Amino acid sequence: MNASTTHKAGLKKTWSGLAPKQSQADLLMLYWMAFAGLLIFLTVLLWKKRIWGMLLNADPTGITAVTILVFTASTVWVGFRCQQLRAERSAFVAAARQKSVHTSGNQTAIQTFLSTYPRTDILDRAPLIDVLADRLHGPSEFMWWVNGIQIKLGLLGKVVGFSILALQISQVDNFDPSQTQNLLKSLTGGLSIALLTTAVGLVGNMLLGFQLTRLDRFVDTLLGETVEFAQGLHLQNLANPAATAAVPAHTQATG
Repeated sequence: MNASTTHKAGLKKTWSGLAPKQSQADLLMLYWMAFAGLLIFLTVLLWKKRIWGMLLNADPTGITAVTILVFTASTVWVGFRCQQLRAERSAFVAAARQKSVHTSGNQTAIQTFLSTYPRTDILDRAPLIDVLADRLHGPSEFMWWVNGIQIKLGLLGKVVGFSILALQISQVDNFDPSQTQNLLKSLTGGLSIALLTTAVGLVGNMLLGFQLTRLDRFVDTLLGETVEFAQGLHLQNLANPAATAAVPAHTQATG
């Protein structure tokens, strides 16, 4: 038995021992639902304590409200993305359990990859893997940019707040000790804007970053298992020419 045959046998053994679990996708969705439930609970709690009104009234610029809206919309998007990745995982699990690719109707990114990979020349497989990685990771890349927007909104609020503070200080001509309380009240308005917008931007950035990191780790695992399975499927097709001929038949039926 030569080295090439041993390598192929090792890959086939690894592939045949692969036991993908749909529960991983279910857990991803459940984790997001638990996280979203916690956020809803905190939102209601802050509303009952009348903290939301205090925060929004303390920032007349509206930057805090915009940051909260960006975070809320992004969190909802993460939920939809979890559902999409759950469908991708389901397609992979179904193919791995059947040890073949049967496609019908609209194909997921993984179904398209698995139906194309065995029929592609070995020199053209790396681009296929890159395309699959881009399709799985691509949507999250834009959301990472959105996540950075929250930090930028916080910095914008800091600049605006300190600018208001500087303008208020420049308008003070004479210092009257009897007016100290009113003076401090007017000066702290700009400072509160600067601190509040920065704090909200940082908190939103950390919470959304946590969600996106979970998505990326899930995609990395799914991508690695899919490529490993595709290599094993290709070796099976080489050992069984009838299976190789069957793959185009499935794909052509949906083309």
